[in-house]
Amino acid sequence: MIYAQFGKRAIDLVVASVVFILVFPIFVLVAIILKCSIVGNPFFLQERPGKNGFTFNVIKFKTMTNKKDGNGILLPDHLRLTRIGIFLRATSLDEIPQLLNVIVGNMSLIGPRPLLVEYLPHYTKEQARRHEVRPGITGWAQVNGRNLLDWKERFRLDVWYVDHISLVFDLEIVWITVVKVFKKEGVSSTTYVTMEKFKGN
Repeated sequence: MIYAQFGKRAIDLVVASVVFILVFPIFVLVAIILKCSIVGNPFFLQERPGKNGFTFNVIKFKTMTNKKDGNGILLPDHLRLTRIGIFLRATSLDEIPQLLNVIVGNMSLIGPRPLLVEYLPHYTKEQARRHEVRPGITGWAQVNGRNLLDWKERFRLDVWYVDHISLVFDLEIVWITVVKVFKKEGVSSTTYVTMEKFKGN
């Protein structure tokens, strides 16, 4: 309990700050490459629900263009995903800017992934418990299948994490995350470039 209330945030702040300093050259390089290859801002910002459902702007590297069809509607993900975007997602380098979210306190290094605001009305009371903690860059659901999981299992794993937070558990998730990043496992679901939208139970 002490770790969840105090220690976890302290570790997040220290580790995220140190890691961001170490990867800053990569951060700058990727930003420059994206700026040259994608017209506009190299960063993707989107409102997401955080702890207790309060929203914040999550920041990631932009992996898709803003191309639209003749009616002004965004094209499907697979038509907007760039080659550099595919690489960034496969290596999880698109997540680097979220270290800034961790530093300012919107996110944690470990926790349920921040999903779309539009999903909030569709959660059951049990599923909504995923918002009892700060969302994370990686989490228990992430290392157990990531986008390959169906929503029911994903939420079950998120709530399991909420009920079993500990330093040892977080270290285990970090280790599995590193292994999976190198193996490039679970990046996309079998039918979509990204996870299918949650439409309720």
